[in-house]
Amino acid sequence: MTDDRQERIRRRAHEIWEQAGRPEGAHMEHWNQATAEIDGAVKPKAKAAPKKAAAAKPKAAEAEKPAKAAKPAKPKAKA
Repeated sequence: MTDDRQERIRRRAHEIWEQAGRPEGAHMEHWNQATAEIDGAVKPKAKAAPKKAAAAKPKAAEAEKPAKAAKPAKPKAKA
């Protein structure tokens, strides 16, 4: 691996880690994603954010529906 390529991967992996909220234990996933992006195998995942916003709309519609009343508990028969 060339030093320049490794440095670009390192920087991109750090950016991915920062964007993910600095989670612990995900360094290999971030490194692999950065490697794929640098090598041109995958587009950056930053474009996936609009999909999350679109998915939030149905949840908001569900929140407007009235909540169903809970069924009362049935009394247990005595043995």
